Parts: sequence; C-alpha cells; structure tokens
Amino acid sequence: MHTGGWWRYIQYDEQEQPTISLSLLKRVAQYARPYRGALALLLVAIFISSLIGLIPPLIYRAIIDTALPHNDLQLLILLSLGLIAIPLLDGLIGMGQRYLSARVGENLIADLRVALYEHMQKMSLRFFTNAKTGELISRLDNDVIGAQRAVTGTFISIVTNAVNVVLILGVMLALDWRLTLLGLLVVPLFVLPARRVGLILRRLVKEQYKHNAELDAQLSETLNVSGALLTKLFARQKMEGDKLAASSEQLAKIGVEQALVGRGLVLMLGLVAAFGTAIVYLGGGILTMQGIFTVGTIIAFGAYLAQLYGPISTLINSRVDLATSLVSFERVFETLNLPIEIQDKPDAATLKNVRGRIAFENVTFSYLGENEDDAQNPYAPKPPPIRVNPSNGNGAHGNGANGNANAQTLDAPQIVPTRRLALQNISFEIEPGQLVALVGPSGAGKTTITYLIPRLYDPTGGRILLDGHDLRDVTQESLAQQIGMVTQETYLFHDTVRANLLYGKPDATAAEIENAARAAHIHAFIMNMPKQYETVVGERGYRLSGGEKQRVAIARVILKNPRILVLDEATSSLDSESEALIQDALKPLMRQRTSVVIAHRLSTILAADFILVVDNGQIVERGSHLELLARDGLYARLYHTQFRAQGAEKVGD
Repeated sequence: MHTGGWWRYIQYDEQEQPTISLSLLKRVAQYARPYRGALALLLVAIFISSLIGLIPPLIYRAIIDTALPHNDLQLLILLSLGLIAIPLLDGLIGMGQRYLSARVGENLIADLRVALYEHMQKMSLRFFTNAKTGELISRLDNDVIGAQRAVTGTFISIVTNAVNVVLILGVMLALDWRLTLLGLLVVPLFVLPARRVGLILRRLVKEQYKHNAELDAQLSETLNVSGALLTKLFARQKMEGDKLAASSEQLAKIGVEQALVGRGLVLMLGLVAAFGTAIVYLGGGILTMQGIFTVGTIIAFGAYLAQLYGPISTLINSRVDLATSLVSFERVFETLNLPIEIQDKPDAATLKNVRGRIAFENVTFSYLGENEDDAQNPYAPKPPPIRVNPSNGNGAHGNGANGNANAQTLDAPQIVPTRRLALQNISFEIEPGQLVALVGPSGAGKTTITYLIPRLYDPTGGRILLDGHDLRDVTQESLAQQIGMVTQETYLFHDTVRANLLYGKPDATAAEIENAARAAHIHAFIMNMPKQYETVVGERGYRLSGGEKQRVAIARVILKNPRILVLDEATSSLDSESEALIQDALKPLMRQRTSVVIAHRLSTILAADFILVVDNGQIVERGSHLELLARDGLYARLYHTQFRAQGAEKVGD
C-alpha cells in the first residue's frame, strides 16, 4: 500500500464511512429552535431566489426565438432590462438571506460558546488538572465556529441545492423530457468522484481540528508569563519555535491537501458537466436541424444544465458533507457530555447564619476519578501503553500460586487498577472561631484537606460537615460565599488592582476597598503606583512582587469577609519585610473566624488552638505545640528541622 506521493491525495478509508446520528441532528436542532422564525424566512428567501434564478434562460430563449427573428425592438429592450433587473432583485434577496443566515449563525456561536463555558466552569478541579488550557480554548473557538459553519454553510447549502434541483428539473421537463433525459445520463458519473473526495476531505478536516488544538495548547502554555519565563531560563526558545514550526508545517500541508483535493474535484465535476452539456447540444442540435426544437430552447437547456450539475453533485455528496461538518458539533457535544462530578442536589439547602463548625468524618479521598471521569474526559492525559508479559501466570492483581495460570500479568507501568489514596480515614472537628494548623512533610495531604473544605473535590468516602450540614447537601454558591481561601500560588487577573480586589466583593464601595487594602498593609504601596488602584497588574500579577501579590490576595479575602478562612501560609520564600507585613495582615483576617492554616511559621503554630500532623494521607498526631513536642514523634522531628530556627531567630531579635 502506498503511503506517500500522489496516492495520499486520493486515498481514504472505506471502513471509515461517515455516519449521521439522528440523535446528533436532534440535538443540533435544539440549538437552532430559538431561531426557527429566522430560519423559516431564510427558507422562503432561498425558494424565491431559486425561482428568480430560473428566469434568465427563459429570457435567452425569448430573445433568440422571438425578439430577434421578428425584429421586435420593444420586446428586445424589455427582455434586456429584465436581464438587469433580475440580478438586482436576486442580489437584494441574497442580502436578506445573508443577514438571516449570519443572524442565526452568530447567535448559534454565542449560545454554544456560553453553554460550553458554563459547563466547563461547573467541572471539578480534577477536570482542569487533566486538561490543557489551549485545547479548552480550541473547543470554545475553532470548534464552535466550525459548528456555526455547519448550520449556515452545509445545512443551508443542502436545502438550497435541493430546491434548485427540483425547480430546475421541473422547468426542463416542461420544456422537453427528451433533452432532460439526455442531460441526466451523466449524473451517475458525479457519484464516484464526489464520494471519494468527500471522504478524503472529512479525514483532512478531522486532522486539521486535532492539530489546531495541539497548536493552541502550545501557544497558551508558552505565551503566558510563566511559560515565557521558563523557556528563557532554560534557553528553549528555539526548541519551542521548532515545535511550533512543525505543527504549523503540518497544518499548512493539510491546507495544501484540502486545496488540491478540492480543485481536483472541481476538475472532475467540470469534465462530467462538460460531457453532459456536449451530449445535450449534440442531441438537441440534431433535433433542431430536423425542425423539432428551436435554437433558443437549446440555449436555455444549456444554461439550465450549468445550474443543475453543481447542485446535483453537492446533493450526491451531501451525506459526506453533512457528516464532515458535524465533526465540530461532535467535538462540542463531547465536552458538553462530560459528567459534572460536583453539582448541587435538586433540594440543596442555602447556607445562612453560618457559625463555622467544621467536622471531617472518616474522610477518604483519591485523585483518581471514582466514576471513571478520567476515562471519559477527552482532555485527560492518556496512560502509557501497558505491555503484557505472557510468561507469568499470575493474575493482573497478583494472585500468587493460586492465581489463574491463563491470566496475564501487566508489566509496568501498572497505573489503572489502583492509585495511592491521598487521604485515609481523616476525622477531626473544629469549633467556631478556632484556628487549626496543619503540619506535615511535603505531599502528606495537607493541601488536599484544604481543597475539600470549599468542595473543590468531593470525598471518595466519609463526609464533611459544616454546622451539621453535609457539604453535598448545600449549594456550592452559598458554600463559596462563606469560605475565603488564600492559596500558596497567588493568582491575579490581567486587570487593574481595583478589579482584582472587587473579585472578592463585586459591589464593594471605594471606602470598603481602601479599608481592606489598609488591613492587608498594601494600601500605601498601591497609592505609590502610577495609576494607584487603576494600575494594571499584568499577566497573573507579574508586575507585582510575591509579597505584594499575596497582600492583594489577602485584601481580596478581607473584602469578601468570609466566616471560614482556609490559608496556605507560604511565606518562607519571601523577604523578611514582606513576610512581616503579611503576618500582620493575617492577624485581622483570622480574628473571630474559623481558620484552617497550612502552617509554615512557628508563630502560627503557637497561636493555633490545636495542631493536626498529617503524614501519608493520615492524621498521625494532634494536640498543642507543647503536647506534641512531649510525644517526641513526627511533629517533634519537624519542629527541630523546620521551626526551631524560627524560634531562635525570634529570640535573637
């Protein structure tokens, strides 16, 4: 089998026949239903335009057979004016048709994009840790636009061509059935090239969408500040440029193939149309010589044939065209079909008058999707191939000597059956207003605990209660309103300082914003910036230092005024001045609030009502600072390696 050269332009997979799902068409129709009035007017415009298109050949016949032979100047002028008026009228109707088509198409884009974005926003954090941002943007951009083209392009084209074929055949039969049959003799010759080319184009379109998504993913990862910084630090600009060039070259190659294949189809169909026209002129000319037909009738037939063959070839290939254009809808619906892992129950309660009592009851959690969400997620990273070792008779899960001798053992990497639990049987209670410090080595599960409190994930087992309410029984919006979270990696939008602060409370007054900034010890710094609160902070806030960004984030949470505070107190990488300012900013923030803090500072640990020591997904110790030191366990070791120096520094001060 040939794999390159010219064969690539004519090959296609016979087994990959395009299928048009009735359920898919119904779902597409649901999005078009709000615009059924505009679509009805569009169909009327198409019908009128098709009728008008039938008139010019009849005018040609009248000029040749009537006006010229009879030297009827008045009729000739009238018919000539008709040839001017008809395209003008057809053009005006075409403008209305284009307006209706654009109105439906653009509104459809907006509806699909909003539906996609809202669905993505409802997905759990697990979805975004698996997905590439560029691929998500590609679905919201390229695929949505492709879906719009399917409605305003392919669907409208099929309807227009069907109306044209019916009307043109009706007029041709009315003129003469014999010439009509002669013209239709070549129709079967349209089938094979249209079918082959349609399948090739479908394959190329699917490849194009795939490479576009990969290109968007690379651009989104390397053109943000973090990505650009990484490429510069490792001097990988050329490597990324070569990677982009390879992707662009592949897309260019696909574009050339599409152009070549499309032009080849035009050539083949043009030859078939010329052959059909020649037959009609030959047969009609003979009959004209015998006095059966007039010259005008033959000319009219030739004009109708030119209008007929294009729509016929399109309709013959309409199944492939429709299936190809529906690729975009398939990709859009593939995303919309992804199950929402965390969603409100129909009878979910709205949290009111929250006191802030938090209870974890035998909570177990794994980052592996419990409902095989990862397997259903087209954005999820695919596991590497699993090799099978037939020489070992043990089962896939290791049955030892008693295992099935016919079973096969999966050779590494074996990642599918199980994954280490991030949390195992976690239980604790926090009373309203208490400060709890989470301490433990890196990767112990501290951040996972903080992610479960605002319900960024749901527990795999057990439950989490807030004032006696299971978090799964309350609305996510009311829960989010009660929780303020300052993460270790502060994220700011590429917007003004004011806009970033207003994210905590959109209706906050200027005085409230300023008071929050003062409480976070960031107001003086903001006032020294060029445009003060209207200063744009840059991509992800990169125009600010780490400490400045963190204080803006703290001010944002102060403005929100939540009942519960979840804080990753990451100040170890900051200078002493920024660290001191942040520590001062945290004091009013934690006052009279239930606070869960991943502690990096001894001062926070000493201020905590109790400490939870987390290791390997379990709470291994709990108690006060002195109690835990007396046990001489993991906390004591962490204290001597991480926190004792902080205490010595404090004494030295």
